[in-house]
Amino acid sequence: MLRERIEGVWERIQEAALRAGRRRDEIALVAVTKTVPAAVIVEAYALGLRNFGENYVQEFEGKWGGFPAGAPGHLAGARFHLIGHLQSNKSNRAAELFDVIQTVDSARLGRRINDAPRRRSEPIEVLIEVKLTAEQAKSGAAPEELPALADALAALPNLRLTGLMTMPPWSDDPETSRPYFSRLRELAAGLRLPQLSMGMSHDLEVAIEEGATVVRVGTALFGRRDP
Repeated sequence: MLRERIEGVWERIQEAALRAGRRRDEIALVAVTKTVPAAVIVEAYALGLRNFGENYVQEFEGKWGGFPAGAPGHLAGARFHLIGHLQSNKSNRAAELFDVIQTVDSARLGRRINDAPRRRSEPIEVLIEVKLTAEQAKSGAAPEELPALADALAALPNLRLTGLMTMPPWSDDPETSRPYFSRLRELAAGLRLPQLSMGMSHDLEVAIEEGATVVRVGTALFGRRDP
């Protein structure tokens, strides 16, 4: 079942890329593994997935011992992304666990990550989470804050700022996401940042048409999960 779901998602990505005049290898698939057991992540890795996204530092830490040799680093070539809101008091542990942190929304948080102990010698890849909606539940930096924030993060030696991410308001109609994705693309172009993390199971085609380089897919791979 998992194999068929992975193949189905890659087919959707391929078809959307073709419509947009893009190559499939321009788009990274991040498998959202919130509530997914470590054993299933290992299975997904064996089936070819290499990018995995987690929402909570503590949840991912609890999965650590379920990976081969007790550490995610032993899944050769795997990259683990934090895609949920990061509290400052968890920045040290996040810097140890994750290869990519997609939800940096302040210079203060960036400095905390920069100064944290790490399990790697190279800089941690980070993206700025951008809030493009008035929804109170959404996190992120405001568009007008981006130039100063990008400059501040780019100056930190242990971080490598590569792009922007966002999460539009939920809708059953994927087309309602398009203006948010288009706006994020414009903001990234203005900052000369190449990576755009946007699009999920229900709207990944629209995101790819609008320039996504990273799509974050959970339900289409692992089925619906309890909140």
